[in-house]
Amino acid sequence: MALLLFFAAFLLAAVPPAAGQRKGFLSIDCGLEADSGAYTDIDRGIFYVPDGPYVDAGENHEVAADLKEGHIRPDLTIRSFPSGMRNCYTLPTDAGSKYLVRVVAVYGNYDGKNNSVGLQFNLHIGTNYWDTVQPGRRPVYEALFVAWGSWAPVCLVNTGQGTPFASSVELRPLGSELYPAVMANQSIRLYTRHNLGSTTAHVTRYPNDPFDRYWWHQDTNNPMWENLTTTSINIKLESSFEVPAAILKDAVQVAGNGTILNIKWQDNTGRQFAVFLHFADFQDSQVREFNVYFNSGPPNKYRPHYLAAGFVYTTRWYRAIDGEFNVTLAATAESVLPPMLNAYEIYTLIVHDTPTTFQQDVDAIWAIKVEYGIKKNWMGDPCFPSQFKWDGVECRNTTDNILRVISIDLSNSNLHGVISSNFTLLTALEYLNLSGNQLNGPIPDSLCKLNEGSLVFSYGSNGDVCNKTNLPRSKKRAATLAISIAAPVLVVVSLFITYLIWRAKGRSNSALVTLLVFRYTR
Repeated sequence: MALLLFFAAFLLAAVPPAAGQRKGFLSIDCGLEADSGAYTDIDRGIFYVPDGPYVDAGENHEVAADLKEGHIRPDLTIRSFPSGMRNCYTLPTDAGSKYLVRVVAVYGNYDGKNNSVGLQFNLHIGTNYWDTVQPGRRPVYEALFVAWGSWAPVCLVNTGQGTPFASSVELRPLGSELYPAVMANQSIRLYTRHNLGSTTAHVTRYPNDPFDRYWWHQDTNNPMWENLTTTSINIKLESSFEVPAAILKDAVQVAGNGTILNIKWQDNTGRQFAVFLHFADFQDSQVREFNVYFNSGPPNKYRPHYLAAGFVYTTRWYRAIDGEFNVTLAATAESVLPPMLNAYEIYTLIVHDTPTTFQQDVDAIWAIKVEYGIKKNWMGDPCFPSQFKWDGVECRNTTDNILRVISIDLSNSNLHGVISSNFTLLTALEYLNLSGNQLNGPIPDSLCKLNEGSLVFSYGSNGDVCNKTNLPRSKKRAATLAISIAAPVLVVVSLFITYLIWRAKGRSNSALVTLLVFRYTR
């Protein structure tokens, strides 16, 4: 029951009360005081909630007064994490569903140190490294992933280069067909996302993009490009990326007599990139055809469709060559018009190569955490990385990089209530210590059957209550003394009664022997 209540509470918290907001949006304003209450960002219709229910640690701050102008409301408050190496936000998810998660970190001199240049810390999603936050360079970090359970931890990890902090954490459900590269065993992180040819806003997001992706408007003051636009609102969309018409209505094409449109960037990290190019032509009177090259890969011939969305994307991961990545659109001999491009997205691979805890164990121990209100360092994955393992929890690697919870020591943890039935869901548990707490009620029947009946369970002053022969030494002495006194007394009483019967009835010695054996072995 506790397990169900735990996840129900989170799911209810994620239900948007704001009219018109897309179902499933969760927008957390980090550092927002609980008594300030939730609010709706009027410009976008996004409902923001305080972060208290989603995180166990940290300190609330505000950006410096002289830096507040020009920022949206979620950027004005901050939660920092000066204590602990790993601090996590716990986000409710549906297992198997795709999500976009975003962390925004606007420094705003919240600590009065004017030290954003060298500040950096890491983000993890689950046990996997996601990105390195460098607030002095950029404040927005996104990842796309498939949920593996009923919740997903987004963790800020201190790397010794400044105090981690966050301005907002946002979760957006995606359609199951979106972004084919996102799978259960493969997540992606945003490198950049741009729309081209626009001369208006700096960034487009919700409600123009129903999935609330950030589309930054790339400066197109490039003499090699010229802007294109259409006033038509009838652009037919596609289902693999669902780029909105607000993005596709603008584009660039090669200027003059040029035949090559090129996008390139520098990278010396060895990261693996995926590129998604988005198109929609605004004319259908002349042929526009070009080959798309990713670095030195094979050509991908493409003709943009008239007022209909289309795309070309990498079907494998590419690395920069000699520190440079090139995307080239080159007109074919049949083309009358030069290459064009409306928008593009670049992602890097989030490698899933770390162990993770068995999901049933995770759900069970999280329910126990919530049921008893346990804080400690119980955030993120219980077992991995090992340096962030939960206090009092021991794990063992089994197969396929899956970790099992085998030991929980919650002795002297000021626990109250009954012994949780959720302990029985930890089917690999070998040792459980609940002594020194204020627990009451019955021991769940199936608890002592865990691990084929070999669970060592310490509770109160009774030692191992699952193994009745393993009593504390003082109780063994008492039991031995009781037996040593009771046995002779029983023999004497039996002899006396037998003697009386023998005198009365003259029974044989065999009867005496039979009675003695019966009494003594009973």
